[in-house]
Amino acid sequence: MIDFLQNHTESTRPPACPPLDPIQPSDILSLMDSHSGQYHAVMFESNGSYIGREVILDLIPYDNIVVSRALDRDKAFLGTLGISSVPSCYLIYPNGSHGLVNVAKPLRSFFSSYLKSLPDVRKKSLSLPEKPNKEENAEVMVWKEFDRAKLYTADLESGLHYLLRVELAAHRSLAGAQLKTFKDFMTVIAKLFPGRPPVKKLLETVQEWLANLPLDKIPYNAILDLVNNKMRISGLFLTSHIEWVGCQGSRLELRGYPCSLWKLFHTLTVQASTHPEALVGTGFEDDPQAVLQTIRRYIHTFFGCKECGEHFEEMAKESMNSVKTPDQAVLWLWRKHNMVNSRLAGHLSEDPKFPKLPWPTPELCPACHEEIKGLDSWNEDQVLVFLKRHYSRDNLVDTYSVDHGSLDGWGARGREQEEGEGLNPSGKSWGQQDAESLRPPHMLGPRTDLSKNLHHRLDLRLQSPRGQQALEEAKAAVPFLGVGFSSLDMSLCVVLYVASSLFLMIMYFFFRVRSKRWKVRVYHPAV
Repeated sequence: MIDFLQNHTESTRPPACPPLDPIQPSDILSLMDSHSGQYHAVMFESNGSYIGREVILDLIPYDNIVVSRALDRDKAFLGTLGISSVPSCYLIYPNGSHGLVNVAKPLRSFFSSYLKSLPDVRKKSLSLPEKPNKEENAEVMVWKEFDRAKLYTADLESGLHYLLRVELAAHRSLAGAQLKTFKDFMTVIAKLFPGRPPVKKLLETVQEWLANLPLDKIPYNAILDLVNNKMRISGLFLTSHIEWVGCQGSRLELRGYPCSLWKLFHTLTVQASTHPEALVGTGFEDDPQAVLQTIRRYIHTFFGCKECGEHFEEMAKESMNSVKTPDQAVLWLWRKHNMVNSRLAGHLSEDPKFPKLPWPTPELCPACHEEIKGLDSWNEDQVLVFLKRHYSRDNLVDTYSVDHGSLDGWGARGREQEEGEGLNPSGKSWGQQDAESLRPPHMLGPRTDLSKNLHHRLDLRLQSPRGQQALEEAKAAVPFLGVGFSSLDMSLCVVLYVASSLFLMIMYFFFRVRSKRWKVRVYHPAV
């Protein structure tokens, strides 16, 4: 392809094709003195090498960087730049400083990945309509510094919060296959989630409650009461805040929950591989596909993006049955995640600050990347080692995680919301409320909390033709007499009360009849 492009004359050259011919040392010196305000990378290579031109083409979709190539003919000039071998990359920074780029391996993928990761180098995105409120946009853009080599507890816990309090809220009740899918999913999470003890204890409590509940249908509000710890059980906690760290996007609507869900899925497959004893007694311990199949059913049943669910189902039908070991399950999910990234590269949902690239990048795992016949390829043995390390408990960082003691008021705030202000106290449009419900809590107004916004999101669903009926159902689940009991709790109490009464009546009549027979035998021995 490169030869074909270079054989074009100037008049027939594709307009988007950058210059591919080598530049001269004098041109490089001019670039050093120009202070152009953007990065300029010069790839030094031998005459027969294609790496320079490949890197030039790799960086076409990126802003704020220009790549050129130069040949290694002038050894004295290379010596002044500190270049001892080729291929090498010499980088001129926007402020005019310059120096040699150090990469683990002198391969195309390593050079391209390094240049794409430079500050302010972003993938060109399709133009989106600007939001009218510029001040609001500035308010949302509060950036948290983070290490891409780490896994953040805040991302996993925020994902669980959104999953249990927002995504699941689309279902007024769970029954049949839906209930079975949710029970299995909670079993997998409760047994394999490597997070903080209060969160693990909450997940285990929900899982045990679901497993022991003798009902074929469960209202969502009963699950929500337990997630919110309305019974004030000591040591249970799940954040009520969305706090994206490794999953934060350059705009509010980018990355976030889908990113955290992928991280959660990878974590579950890795934990199942490294700690198989955790699944003993669940019925999943002898099935290497168990975690993947549970994830598959959850996405198909509950994930809000139906198109995404259909794509995942297609991938699962194609090759999930080929998974024979827990390690293969880890690699299967990794391959499919990279396939999804490749399919969505350049899509409107792509964050220009976090372009969808094959992962892990060469910076994160140099040993994972090899080059065979000029093409980047994976060393899957090293990828497996990296995945097990990256998604392990030892790599989990609690920075930015909400402190347990600071949010004990979640249940109280929820009750105030139910008893006082109702479901729709705001005068804002539903679209504004829905957007605010995804905003981190410190971005909201001084008296706004996430529980209120979740009620706003639920109230959106009450605008359907069955809205009034849904509202009555929601009212029925309000804690009874303010002591934290839902309608499900009261129903169970009534059933147990009636059963106890029947049992006592039966016992009473049994002993009454038996006593009469005994009296007959005493007074009439002949009988």
